[in-house]
Amino acid sequence: MKRRQFIALLGGAAVGLPFAARAQQAGMVTIGILSFQNPEPFRTMLRDKLRELGYAEGRNLKIEFRSAEGSRDRISGLAAELVGLHVDVLVAYPTPAAVALQQATREIPIVMLGAGDPVGTGLVASLARPGGNVTGTSSTTAELGAKTLELVRDFIPSVQRVAVLANAADSFTKSFLQQMQTGAPSLGLEIQTVMITDPEELDSAFAAMKQGALDAVIVQPSLPRQRVADLALKNHILAIAPSSEFAVLGGLAAYGPSQTEMIGRTASIIDKVLKRSKPAELPVEQPTKFELTINLKTARALGITVSPALLSRADEVIE
Repeated sequence: MKRRQFIALLGGAAVGLPFAARAQQAGMVTIGILSFQNPEPFRTMLRDKLRELGYAEGRNLKIEFRSAEGSRDRISGLAAELVGLHVDVLVAYPTPAAVALQQATREIPIVMLGAGDPVGTGLVASLARPGGNVTGTSSTTAELGAKTLELVRDFIPSVQRVAVLANAADSFTKSFLQQMQTGAPSLGLEIQTVMITDPEELDSAFAAMKQGALDAVIVQPSLPRQRVADLALKNHILAIAPSSEFAVLGGLAAYGPSQTEMIGRTASIIDKVLKRSKPAELPVEQPTKFELTINLKTARALGITVSPALLSRADEVIE
């Protein structure tokens, strides 16, 4: 075979390879990350975990990052923008971003980070065999509904009425509310749903909760956490979220999957996809470690005395 024919044959073979495989042959892979809200600390932690697996920005990794900053009006456009860049893998955080990316492409692999109820929201056919171009990690937040309600009772034994602050822009909302409603009767609690269609409604929502003399509020994780924590403290309302960083941002407490574990497992799945594993055959992984964080500074500001027994259960106490 002549040299020119041999080179042409190699070129034709490269064209026939999947985009991700060709990118890795060139020594560089591109990951597109779509965040529905504030991306930190997950973005930094994911970079660190990918570095541990041998992916370093500027050397063999390029990251295209987009954040909708909590706006459901922006999420679809940003998803389409990332798909148009022909990245090797798309990473979605959390559920609204995963849904937007799935609607934008059925070809580029999508790795979810902490999505809620991916089967119920239609992101995957099953956890064991996702069946499409989506896989990743599930936060199992919905299943934590009863545990979160029990935590409210631990803080306020006399609690009777609890608000659930829900996000209308999140496909996970139906499952989230259903689990709260399921867990409430056994604890003798009355649940009142407060639905948010736009972050601008948060001020009036908290004012209404304060006027309605609700004992506490459980916050859906896809809502703006910092703003919710600030408003809860301002309106003197006990606020808990099934998201480990909520208490760090000033919420009273948080109980949810370990971010370190979940992000580490997500990074491992990204690595497998970049090495040509098919998302359809990679099981969605669920967390095995859950963490309780209590903000004592916020507790004191709310006039709540945290029992020694509850403090002893905490994985982190913020003074």
